[in-house]
Amino acid sequence: MKLRRALFIAFFASFLISGFVKAQVSVKDSSLNISMIYASYGYGMPGGDMAERFGFSHQIGVGFMHKMQNGWSISFEGNFIFRDGVKNQADLLSGILTSDGFLINESGVFANVMLSERGFTLWAKVGKVLPVIGPNPNSGLLLQFGGGMMQHKIRIDVSNNSAPQLKGDYSKGYDHLCNGPAITQFIGYQHLGNNRKLNFFAGIEFVQALTFSRRAYYFNEMIVPDEKRIDLLSSIKIGWHLPLYKKTKQSYYYY
Repeated sequence: MKLRRALFIAFFASFLISGFVKAQVSVKDSSLNISMIYASYGYGMPGGDMAERFGFSHQIGVGFMHKMQNGWSISFEGNFIFRDGVKNQADLLSGILTSDGFLINESGVFANVMLSERGFTLWAKVGKVLPVIGPNPNSGLLLQFGGGMMQHKIRIDVSNNSAPQLKGDYSKGYDHLCNGPAITQFIGYQHLGNNRKLNFFAGIEFVQALTFSRRAYYFNEMIVPDEKRIDLLSSIKIGWHLPLYKKTKQSYYYY
């Protein structure tokens, strides 16, 4: 429900802002200098070391792009990564579970434990719009390449926070926090409507990250971690642009 509400708000804001900006620009006939903010949603499949811990994930992002007249663009973007559940959940906490796989809380009864994925990516990108398809020179095949960082961890939620084994800093010994430098590539389609109201992009994004463990000790494995990971993520991605067209001066002629 929260995801659908966020996507609806992003789409509605795009429509509203584009409708109110009464810029005297010809989107249809010329390539423009345009600044845009945007919201995006992605659904991704992990690969490499990431696939051993997590499954398919959701990503919600926001960003800023400036497209130049020659079709080149620069953009800055952040994405929140999340999903419910992780792989091999019982193995990650096996050292503090009963033989039947349950966690005992401070009251001596079973505690409800939920594990999930949380993470983010931060990007600076360069791109190029190739107007081979679309209604105007500002639309077409969109190619992007960028660099930045990725971070991910296991989020541990215990009902009523009632298990001392996973309270406070103790949970950090089980969350497997990792981050590091990353690169990304995107190929897709960008559409800026002639009426300035329908503005979107869609395509496939690829991420390759070299991440490292950031915790001093893994309690369950009883080791000092020295992870050097190759984390991959391939996502279908869609988004909505909010172009910020500049108003142009109107000329009046008197005879």
